[in-house]
Amino acid sequence: MRSLTEQEIRTSFVNCSKGEAKRVAVPRDLDRRPWDDLDFLGWRDPGAPDRSYLITEREGRPVGLTLRYPPSQRGFLHRSMCSLCLTTHPGGGVSLMTARKAGAAGREGNSVGVYMCTDLACSLYVRGKKVPDSGARFEESLSLEEQIARTRNNLSAFLDKLCA
Repeated sequence: MRSLTEQEIRTSFVNCSKGEAKRVAVPRDLDRRPWDDLDFLGWRDPGAPDRSYLITEREGRPVGLTLRYPPSQRGFLHRSMCSLCLTTHPGGGVSLMTARKAGAAGREGNSVGVYMCTDLACSLYVRGKKVPDSGARFEESLSLEEQIARTRNNLSAFLDKLCA
């Protein structure tokens, strides 16, 4: 993914108003992000425990999403799998992220959800740049390039549902 500026991020959102996009808490460390290793930029809002944001490139331009997820639930001993990168995490490492649909459908309250890594670090898990709390990802027979393509395709399918 190419590096993005704060202005590009704010104008990329497809499922919120311009006013909401102006109030998004954009990360301050954009210049230190590992852009070459990212399929999307994702971050949690430090001031709103139920919000996160995701920016990806589609057809050569950035497309941003506002996402909501339930507050972390403690005490769970189960493992869950991210629908994008297929990384498994213990406890609250995977959350159901919901996004208001783009356009009129979103204004009517329609939304789409996907189970994702709560920390939105899918790209780094796939590339082995970050290790899940469980200690390792499952070994796969797919090459790294195929795993990256699968993650991108899964994200694209989510965007297709969101923008339909």
